[in-house]
Amino acid sequence: MAPPIENAILYLDGVTVSFDGFRALNSLSMIIKKGEMRAIIGPNGAGKTTMMDVVTGKVRPDTGTILFDNEVDLTVHDEAEIAELGIGRKFQKPTVFDQHTVVGNIELALKSDRRVRSALFWRQSAAEKARVQEILDTVRLATHRDELAGSLSHGQKQWLEIGMLLAQDPKLLLIDEPAAGMTDAETAETAVLLRQIAKTRSVVVVEHDMGFVRDLDVKVTVLHEGSVLAEGSLDAVSSDDSVVESYLGR
Repeated sequence: MAPPIENAILYLDGVTVSFDGFRALNSLSMIIKKGEMRAIIGPNGAGKTTMMDVVTGKVRPDTGTILFDNEVDLTVHDEAEIAELGIGRKFQKPTVFDQHTVVGNIELALKSDRRVRSALFWRQSAAEKARVQEILDTVRLATHRDELAGSLSHGQKQWLEIGMLLAQDPKLLLIDEPAAGMTDAETAETAVLLRQIAKTRSVVVVEHDMGFVRDLDVKVTVLHEGSVLAEGSLDAVSSDDSVVESYLGR
């Protein structure tokens, strides 16, 4: 792979991760550009989750380079530090505070000085209120703002967690199977939502639902046995014989 390019938000080169002799990532190399949304697909065990683990500091690579924003070496930072740098991750199962309201969840996640926010007489600023409302509008939950998060549908909880990530103002979002368990209508709306978010930040989406990936209409990376098997449009990778044999044809 060529040296890091100027507009790369995420750069992986030769990243290898082994667990008890099994190579979960095998010299993985990939570039995500600033402002790009990328879909990652592949069979179970292809390395999709491990790829997100090494980017977010949950797992350390055995070898390889991982750069964020073209200069920060992620391999020397822990999970909390990487989150502060501007990388947000959403897991497949939504994790929200069920006993708090929708707006309360967003407020809890809002990026600000938590020492100030913990003070007895802290009051939310006008700018913070506006930011919270903007996020609620973005994730289609403005009309549910005062409802308990536990009362939301599965799809709405997915949106709320995406909103909580946005409250941290990340430069890069890693989103794991956002369409899992959603209704058809929620799935279609989630594709619209992610395309909207991708106008202002970089997004990596790991997904199995090929209809959803088609709705995203972005470049697709296919992983297989810890390496990139193919890249291109969904139509292009779907017609690749190696992809059909290793994944789509199963």
